[in-house]
Amino acid sequence: MLRKTTVKEVLSLALPAVGEMTLYMMIWVFDTMMVGKYGGNVAVSTVGLSSEITYTLTGIFISVGVSVGVTSLVARNVGAKRFALAEEYATLGVSIGTFVSFLIAFVLFAFSKNILALAGATDEVIQYGVIYMRIVSIGVFFNMIANIFSAVLRGYGNTKTPLYVSVVVNVINIVWDWILIFGRFGFPEMGIRGAAIATAASQIAGFVILLIYIIKKSEIKLRIKYIHNFNLKELTALLKLSIPSSLQEASFSVSRLLSTFFIMYLGTIAFAANQITTTIESISFMPGWGFAVAATTLVGHKIGEENYKAAEEYAYTCTILGTGIMTLCSLLFLLLPNTLINLFINSNEAEVIRLGALCLMVASIEQPFMALSMIFGGALKGAGDTKTPFSVSLISSWIVRLPLMYYLVFILKVSVVYVWWITAVQWIFDGTLLMFLFKKRFKRLEQKV
Repeated sequence: MLRKTTVKEVLSLALPAVGEMTLYMMIWVFDTMMVGKYGGNVAVSTVGLSSEITYTLTGIFISVGVSVGVTSLVARNVGAKRFALAEEYATLGVSIGTFVSFLIAFVLFAFSKNILALAGATDEVIQYGVIYMRIVSIGVFFNMIANIFSAVLRGYGNTKTPLYVSVVVNVINIVWDWILIFGRFGFPEMGIRGAAIATAASQIAGFVILLIYIIKKSEIKLRIKYIHNFNLKELTALLKLSIPSSLQEASFSVSRLLSTFFIMYLGTIAFAANQITTTIESISFMPGWGFAVAATTLVGHKIGEENYKAAEEYAYTCTILGTGIMTLCSLLFLLLPNTLINLFINSNEAEVIRLGALCLMVASIEQPFMALSMIFGGALKGAGDTKTPFSVSLISSWIVRLPLMYYLVFILKVSVVYVWWITAVQWIFDGTLLMFLFKKRFKRLEQKV
């Protein structure tokens, strides 16, 4: 039975987080949509593959790595009223994240051609992809640091400020996408290069706004003294949470990226259909991500207070609400597949639209199970357990998904639609197993009381 007060508290945290991440994902979506209208399946393949690689690296090390560790530790220490310790973890997280962000941005800039070639991209996709990745890598550096700033704010329950910043970032990106891709207001028509410049500029603007907020208004401050007086114990605690979380994302994202490379061998039409479906689905799983953030924060607060029953209640409330919203996305995928695919490609690309619509209908199956995986995983991370989500992701990605993908797609070269049947099987396994393991862990916690 859902309690009104619990639902209200969950929604106050989750909905801004859903909005924030949806808006950040819309940067990729609008880039793909506009260049798709501008240059067809080759342009979609270029931006799609480059973005896939970029967001895979940032997700592994920052978004689901350092940021998750920061949010979990800040949340638990705020719940336990240890505010100085929360600030120490926040400062350490930003320091580590800045160093890692620089390394990732450097790799993307310096080795973009090698990475795209390794992915099996065609010469034309490599030519434009190098331009896109090198420009975007500059913005990505600032965006990753901004992501950790947002993680600090979420840790003490502030999900609204990151949402407002993401609105500004999206407005900047959309306006400059339209101006630079198509050449409006006297600017030259820049196509893919214009999309990259718009993305980088919007991400830098978001970083600047969040930095000013963190310095002037955040309840949890970044303190230089914690960098000078380096504490190995706190660093170890942060890494113990961040590394398994990074490995979880790596096990999923690297297997997905390898799958993307396999799909390149099916041709640009199949790849474009897959990328458009992936882009649309990236919006649909934002509710799962937002409620996972709420679960991490609220469960972390209650674990800090040693109130395990309340922590479990928050986790289940987040799961019910998030799964309900993602089930609505399933219905949209089933009822309006052609309409959704048509938003991203010219109507004369009939085969891309046909394949994409079929992929999207199959993707409808996995939405509720994806929600279970994300939210129960987020709740476990709030409780300080990042190893369980990693172990489950490792099995589902490398034992279930990748072997099937390799055999069916790379060896047999079946239709790209089978890719989505494979991912549906993966998410059903992943979500069901995490739900079972969550129940088992919290049963043990409550028995300790």
